[in-house]
Amino acid sequence: QVHVEESGGGWVQAGGSLRLSCTASRNIVGPTTMGWFRQAPGKERELVADINNFGFTTYSDAAKGRFAILRDKNTVSLQMNSLRFDDTAVYYCNYRGEHAVGSFFDFWGQGTQVTVSS
Repeated sequence: QVHVEESGGGWVQAGGSLRLSCTASRNIVGPTTMGWFRQAPGKERELVADINNFGFTTYSDAAKGRFAILRDKNTVSLQMNSLRFDDTAVYYCNYRGEHAVGSFFDFWGQGTQVTVSS
């Protein structure tokens, strides 16, 4: 089992910035992806950004140009700039991949609240 823990959420005014960080309790060697999802009240959880162990990144349309994801082994961060009211959500860190041939894992953090005031 791997423990995933987020930090860095909080309250910010629209136009401001926040940086989220996430650390997995151990680094799993193999094809892995770490990323950030978010869930706003009444909405489904959605991908914000992720990055694999080769450094390949994926961003949602909402995150492109405003957010930046970085990873160092089992640590991932999300720099969020130009925050908007609709970025308000609980942000979850995800660590997933394949630790052995045909054997997959998918771990989630507890989530951190990001609130953007208009």
